[in-house]
Amino acid sequence: MADITVTAAQVGIVYPNAIVYDFVASAAVTAGQAVYQTSAGKVAPADANAAGKQQFRGIALKAAGAGEPVSVLKEGHCYGFGVSALNADALLYLSDTEGALADGAGTMTVIAGRVFALPDGTKIAYISADWLRAWS
Repeated sequence: MADITVTAAQVGIVYPNAIVYDFVASAAVTAGQAVYQTSAGKVAPADANAAGKQQFRGIALKAAGAGEPVSVLKEGHCYGFGVSALNADALLYLSDTEGALADGAGTMTVIAGRVFALPDGTKIAYISADWLRAWS
């Protein structure tokens, strides 16, 4: 399993039909980090090997400090992820590294999305957070 690199300055939605929700951060997050929702309804970096933090809810679209607002991509195509070396349609997983995605499953198998190829061949991340699933 290798973590997917993120270029925070390039993180952004590709198509306008993306599903994005606004939250308040409970801890510092950076653009492109995978987040989970705390019991207080705020978001913090997710982690596939930390109890409770495996509940992937999406990708932070901007940096935010604790107590600041942050938009989270629940579902949609997203720039900024270093997925060009991966095959189109490859699965993306929540990593054991806090806030990261990976090309293989972490301690807990939490699927976060897939690699998507645009018509020009550029590969991006398609994010799909399953809010009805509880990983344990």
